[in-house]
Amino acid sequence: MTTRASVTVLRPGMMASVQDMGRHGHRHLGICPGGALDTLALVLANRLVGNADGAAGLELTMGACELRFETATRIAIAGDDFDACLDGVPLWPCWSVPVVAGQTLKLGRANRSKAKNGLRTWLAVAGGIDVPVILGSRSTDLKAGFGGHEGRALKAGDQLMLGSPALNAAQLAQRPFGLRMPAWSFDPKDEAIVLRVMPGPEFVQFTIASRDLLWREPWRITPQSNRMGSRLEGPELKRKRSADMLSSAVIPGTIQVPPSGQPIILMGDAQTTGGYPRIGVVIRADLWKLAQAPLNGRLRLQQVDAAEALAAWDGQRRYLSQVAQGLVFAGWPAQNSTKGVATHAD
Repeated sequence: MTTRASVTVLRPGMMASVQDMGRHGHRHLGICPGGALDTLALVLANRLVGNADGAAGLELTMGACELRFETATRIAIAGDDFDACLDGVPLWPCWSVPVVAGQTLKLGRANRSKAKNGLRTWLAVAGGIDVPVILGSRSTDLKAGFGGHEGRALKAGDQLMLGSPALNAAQLAQRPFGLRMPAWSFDPKDEAIVLRVMPGPEFVQFTIASRDLLWREPWRITPQSNRMGSRLEGPELKRKRSADMLSSAVIPGTIQVPPSGQPIILMGDAQTTGGYPRIGVVIRADLWKLAQAPLNGRLRLQQVDAAEALAAWDGQRRYLSQVAQGLVFAGWPAQNSTKGVATHAD
């Protein structure tokens, strides 16, 4: 009798969950798309182990995680490395590495001494994490308590089954190799992470001074941030006049401004509608940066128009095409191109 390939969670860290590209097409039911907050990272990790782009992997937050692989397989991480080691040997982001049965992957804690550290990393395992498909996705909806592994964050002792890999035995055991990671953009004045933003539907409702502050001043990501949204701290943004609003549709990347005047950038687990004014929206090509930006990290918001947003999206698609071509040249299985990378829009 063949034993199914599996991974055992020895230590889950602060927050670990099964995520794929998200649960789309159900906003009218109030179901958020969820999925990996950085779909670009998940796609890169999946391609490095021969998986389809949308295969389920693990989203690991702030490191401090330990996993044991019960069967031979192949893994890749994308995001912050958190000083990851496989049986004591360093594992670099965007590297594809063979694993033998019994090996342990350990991620250290988030290193706040690093100038350009991140908050999360995404782990892909050959064959993908095999959990039930619910409403078209294997992602964990942590708010509603369904999907993923028993509808919850992972805990010590959990055993995760793996699907059948697309790689053959020789490919699974092939020597490690890596690829070029996408570049971050930092403000040269203070090394704040730059996010490109288009003005939102209620942008003109804010005072001219507040609109200027949105682009000119840095913003700090507060520790109250989570998968629902990144809460920012900075100058108070004021509307020209206070008035109630009807609830309107919101998507990941929407920047809402509650009465406190402190913006919230919505993320994958955010609600589907909201009643706060939408001063802007982070472009699709930059959502991955927000997902990896550390708590207490600094952001600068850069105004762009639709043409610039589309050009950035095209640049990301070209990068992924180059990755796909390189992997095929190296003998890896060809994967279908992903249309929804870096976006949770339905």
